[in-house]
Amino acid sequence: MKLRALLEELEYEVRQGSLDVEIEALVYDSRKDCKNAAFVCISGTKVDAHTFIPQVAEKGAAAVVVEKEAEAPEGVTVIQVNNARKALALLSAAYFDHPTRKMKAVGFTGTKGKTTSTYMLKEILEAAGGKVGLVGTNGAVIGGEHFTTNNTTPESYELQEYFHRMVEAGCEYMIMEVSSQGLMMHRVDGIDFDIGVFTNLSPDHIGPNEHKSFEEYRSYKGKLFQMCRIGLVNRDDENWEPLVEGHTCELFTFGQSPEADFAAANIGHKRQGSFMGIGFDLKGKADFPVEVGIPGLFNVYNALGAASAALTLGIEKEAVQKALRDVRVDGRMELVYASDHFSVIVDYAHNGLSTKSLLETLRGYHPKRLVVVFGCGGNRDPHRRYEMGEAAGRMADLSIVTADNSRWEKVEDIMKDIHIGLDPTGGASLDIPDRRDAIRYSIAHAEDGDVIAVIGKGHEDYQEVEGVKTHFLDREVIEETIKELGL
Repeated sequence: MKLRALLEELEYEVRQGSLDVEIEALVYDSRKDCKNAAFVCISGTKVDAHTFIPQVAEKGAAAVVVEKEAEAPEGVTVIQVNNARKALALLSAAYFDHPTRKMKAVGFTGTKGKTTSTYMLKEILEAAGGKVGLVGTNGAVIGGEHFTTNNTTPESYELQEYFHRMVEAGCEYMIMEVSSQGLMMHRVDGIDFDIGVFTNLSPDHIGPNEHKSFEEYRSYKGKLFQMCRIGLVNRDDENWEPLVEGHTCELFTFGQSPEADFAAANIGHKRQGSFMGIGFDLKGKADFPVEVGIPGLFNVYNALGAASAALTLGIEKEAVQKALRDVRVDGRMELVYASDHFSVIVDYAHNGLSTKSLLETLRGYHPKRLVVVFGCGGNRDPHRRYEMGEAAGRMADLSIVTADNSRWEKVEDIMKDIHIGLDPTGGASLDIPDRRDAIRYSIAHAEDGDVIAVIGKGHEDYQEVEGVKTHFLDREVIEETIKELGL
C-alpha cells in the first residue's frame, strides 16, 4: 500500500521524502519488525518514541509519523501531524481497509453497565441469527474465539485488527465498550459507529494519571455522541443532558420516565423455578413484556439500552424477548444454578460498596437465608477487607470467609482482617480457608429458599498464591459440586 493511500483521511505535512513509498506494516512499538513500515511516534508519559527514529530507520522503516520537529535519516519519509495518537487511529483504520464500515457498529459508554449491556445486545443479535464480534472488559470475542485484552478499550491498532478479523470471520455486527480513556487517547477515532449508547455516570477514573475532574470525565464520555449516527441515552441519569451537549447524532432516550422513547413500566423481581431475574413492560417506540435472566433492578437499564439498540437496528421483538430471558454474563450477577430449592450467584463484587449493593439487590428476592462466600486479595489495602466484612456481616445471614487471590500473604491473616469488620456486626460467620471447600460447603448445606452469592473473583479463571497462578473458576466449581451432589 502506498503511504499516500494510508494518509487519505489525515491532515498532515510532508517534512521529508515521498508519499509514494510502499508501506507493508504499521508500527508504533520500536521493538517490532519495522522493515518497510510506517512508524508512528507516540509521546507517552514515560517514553517518547521520537527518540527511537534512528533505531527504526536502521531496522528498515520507510516512513515516520511525528507530532513535533524530528530528524530522520535520508531516504525515510517524515510526516508531521498535530496528534500522533489520532493519526495512529486513522492510519490503522485505513491500513485494515476501514472494517467498521463493513459492519453495524455499536458502542456503549458509561461508568457502570457497559459489560452487561454489550453481552445482552450480543445475545439478542445472535438470537436473531446475526454473527457478532465484541470487544470489552472481558476481552475480545470473534466467531466463538476469545482473546485477552489489556484495556477495556485497546489501543487503536489492536482494535482495528480485531475489527478486520471480525469482517474476515463474517461478522455483521461489532459491539464494544467505549471507555473515557479510549475516547481521550483517540483509540476509537476512525471507527464508524452506527449507534452510541450511554448507560449512566458517576465519579470514576479521576486522578493524576486519568481525568482532572468529573466535568472532564463527562465531556470525554460525551464525545461518542459526536462520532455516531444514532445516540441512545439513559434520560433518568442526571448527567445525560450536559453529557450529550454538542452531539451531532440523532438522539433517542430510554429509562423509567414515561417521556423516554423506550420506557420501562411495571418493573418487578421474578423468581420461579430455574428463573431468577426481573420483569418489566417496554413502552413507547415498542410495546411488549420483557423478562431479564439476571437479578437486580439496575439491570432494567442495561436491558433497556441493549433492547433499544437492537430495535433501532431492526431486530424483531421475539429475539429481544428470548435473548434477555436467557442472557448470562460471566461473573456479573451470573446465575449459575437455580431451582425451587436454592439459587447460586457468582459476582465480581470485591469491595465494601459493591458487596453492599449486591447483597441489597439479592435481599429484594426475599431469600430464606442469604449466604455469601468471599475472601479478599492479598497485598492490597486492608481497609477493603474491613469494609467487605462489615457489609457481609450486616447484610448476609451467613458469611463463609475463605481465600481469594492471597498472593504473597497468608490466607489466615487476610481472613483475620475481614473479621475486624465482620465480627462487630454480630453477623453469623464460618471460616473455610480453601475456596473450593467453602463453595462446596455452601451448596451441600443449602436450605430451601436460600440464595448463595459467591463473590470477589467473578469471571477470573485463576487463583494466585505465592506468585503462582493456577486455574480456578467459581462457576466451574459450583457446576461440579451440583453434579457431584446430584442436584
